[in-house]
Amino acid sequence: MARVLVVDDEPKLGRVVAQMLELDGHTVVRAGGGREALARLGEQPFDVVVTDLRMPDADGLAVLRAARALSPPPEVVLMTAHGTAESAVEAMKSGAADYVTKPFSMDELRLRVGRLAAQRAAEAQRSRLVARLTPDLVAESEAMKAVLAAARQVAPTDASVLLLGESGTGKSQLARFIHHQGRRAAGPIVEVHCAALPETLLEAELFGHEKGAFTGAAQRKAGHLAAADGGTLFLDEIGEVTPATQVKLLRFLQDRTFVPVGATQARTVDVRVISATNRDLDEAVRAGAFREDFYYRLNVFAIRVPPLRDRRDDIAPIAERFLATRGLPAEKLSSEARAALLAHDWPGNVRELENALERSLIVAGEGELRPEHLAVGTSSRGRPRDAAALVGEGFDLDAFERELLLAALARAGGNKTRAASLLGITRRRLYSLLASSGGEPGDAES
Repeated sequence: MARVLVVDDEPKLGRVVAQMLELDGHTVVRAGGGREALARLGEQPFDVVVTDLRMPDADGLAVLRAARALSPPPEVVLMTAHGTAESAVEAMKSGAADYVTKPFSMDELRLRVGRLAAQRAAEAQRSRLVARLTPDLVAESEAMKAVLAAARQVAPTDASVLLLGESGTGKSQLARFIHHQGRRAAGPIVEVHCAALPETLLEAELFGHEKGAFTGAAQRKAGHLAAADGGTLFLDEIGEVTPATQVKLLRFLQDRTFVPVGATQARTVDVRVISATNRDLDEAVRAGAFREDFYYRLNVFAIRVPPLRDRRDDIAPIAERFLATRGLPAEKLSSEARAALLAHDWPGNVRELENALERSLIVAGEGELRPEHLAVGTSSRGRPRDAAALVGEGFDLDAFERELLLAALARAGGNKTRAASLLGITRRRLYSLLASSGGEPGDAES
C-alpha cells in the first residue's frame, strides 16, 4: 500500500478519488490546489501524487516539478481534461509516470495507482536486499565518491567492467558492489583468482571439463562460467592470465559461448564479466604479453580505484568500521593513533591498514590503541617512505630485494600467498622473484 497525495481544486472530485483510493488500503492526504500540494510535499514523503493538470494557483506541472526534485521522488499521475493532451505529453517527458483523461473510470485510476504502488514496493524491497548484500565501502573522500558514482552508473548495464588499481585497494569489494547494484543482483557472483591457479587448472575451473578429459578428471564438472549463469563472473588478477587462456576468454566475451575441456559442443551462458588487475595492461599490450583485442573486450568501462594514500579522508572511517565489526567503539582509537594512521602512506592499502589494526588489537588488549601498538613508523615493505634515503654508494638493489622477500615470508610465517599480499604482488610474481634472487628459503609452502 502507498502513501498518496491527491491534488484537485474541485472538492467533490478530490474527495471521491481519495475515498476510492482509501478503500484500496492506501494512506491518502488531500490538497485543495497546487499551492497547498507544494506545502504538503515539503511536510512528508509520498509514494504517489495524483494531481489535476489545470489549477488556478499552481498547476499540475508545478506540482510535478516539485515532486521530481524530492529524494526519492514520488510517482506522479496527472488528471487531464479533453483538449490538454499536448500538456499531458509534455508532463510525461518531464517525468510524470502516467495520466488519465477526464472523464475517466475510477477503476482505471485505481488500477494505475495500484500498479505504481506495487512497483514502489518491489523497488523498496530490492533496495533493502541490496543494502544487506552490498559490501560496506567507505567513501568519505572525493576520489572514492567518484569511484562509487562510476560504479552506480555502469551497474544497471551488462557492460564488461575493468577495475584498475594497486593490490589491497578494495577492487573485489567494488566488483560485488557493482553486481548487487545491477539487475543481476538476484543471481550469483562467482569470483575466480586467476593468479592462484596454474594455466591447465584455470582453464578447467573456468570452462568445466568432461569425464576423462585429463588425468584425474574422474567425473564431469561444470565450471565457473556455468555456475555464474544469470549473474556475474569476477576475474581477479586478470593480468596474470596466459595468452592461451586469453584467446578462449576472448571468444566467450565475443559471443558468450565456450567449450568445456574434453567436450565437442559449445555451450552458451548469460554472464556479465567484471575483471580486475594491479598491472599496467596498456604496457603489457605494448610488450606483447597481453592480447590487444582481449584487452579492449575487457575494458568497455574502466574504473580506477585510487590507493589509500590518495584518499586519506577514508583512513579514519575505515579504521572505525573495522573496530565496529568487532563490537568496539571508535573511541578505542586514540587521537595519537589516528594521527599515526593518517601520516602513514599505506603501500599495502586497505588490506595493510586492516592487518595493522588486527595486530594492534592483540597488542593493546583491553586498553586504547596507541601509535606504538600500530607499528606504522615505516611502511609494511620494511623501508622508510622516502625511498631516496636508501640510495647511496654501495647500495645493493638485488640484496635489498632478497631481504624484502625473506622479511615478507618471515612475517607471513612461510605462507607464500600471504607474503605476496604483504608485498602487493601476485603469488606467481613472488615465486619468480625468489627464483631470480637465489631460490626459496627452505620448503615453506602456502
